[in-house]
Amino acid sequence: MTFLDSIPLNIAILAALTLGLAPFVPEPHIWEKLKMLAAGTLTRPIDIFDLALHAAPWILLIAKLVRMALARG
Repeated sequence: MTFLDSIPLNIAILAALTLGLAPFVPEPHIWEKLKMLAAGTLTRPIDIFDLALHAAPWILLIAKLVRMALARG
């Protein structure tokens, strides 16, 4: 877990907001992929890989926030 501790929180937030949401127009890419997942049309391997890449910064940020919350309590 030292990996999560070594990442500054502001870098994790910046990564989630930029890499996690890019491209921003016409809609965030992760939102498009999540809608495809909900509709059942996320079937192509490239789309699944794309979802994983855009979700990774968000997962990292959530894991860091959970780790910080557990460390306080």
